[in-house]
Amino acid sequence: MPWLLAAGLWLAAVPAAPVLASETRALVLDTARSDIGFQLRTRWGQQLEGRFDDWHGEIVVLPDGRHQVRLTLPTGGVEIVGSRSYTRITRGAGFFDVERHPEVRFVSDPYPATLAREGGAMTGVLSIRGIAQRETFRIAPAQCTRPAVDCDVVGEGDVRRSRYAMDRWGYALSDQVRFTLRIRAVESH
Repeated sequence: MPWLLAAGLWLAAVPAAPVLASETRALVLDTARSDIGFQLRTRWGQQLEGRFDDWHGEIVVLPDGRHQVRLTLPTGGVEIVGSRSYTRITRGAGFFDVERHPEVRFVSDPYPATLAREGGAMTGVLSIRGIAQRETFRIAPAQCTRPAVDCDVVGEGDVRRSRYAMDRWGYALSDQVRFTLRIRAVESH
């Protein structure tokens, strides 16, 4: 679910509002206008498109003005588009193991508010199957001045399944998974 964590990276681009040194605030991610997905290749060259339909997240504006993305992606809602059999595989014990590991989580390192506008690397900790690893995601430069509010924050990142003990289907599925994100936040008034 490293791709889910990548989504958090994209959300990090939301411009920070001025805050007092002692307070924090959070921008809730708009799941209706956002997409978190992943791409996976079979050993036979077929590209599978996966998505998380049921997730939540926020962009926290820290007292020092930096931002931090926090994402939670329930694994029971993961789907491989157009394939019930691959959906079963990704939810099963050899992949996300939804019975024992119901969530994928991503928490970004604090980053400057300009990241979403200018693009760049977002780092953080991705937790899949109870294994936490540091990952880096690429955020694209924004197409507007208020990313995540007036336009999508777009990002991607490549993760190796084997780093998260998801190596059971190695004969059929590639180790590399590309996470893709298109994120919007709910504008606070």
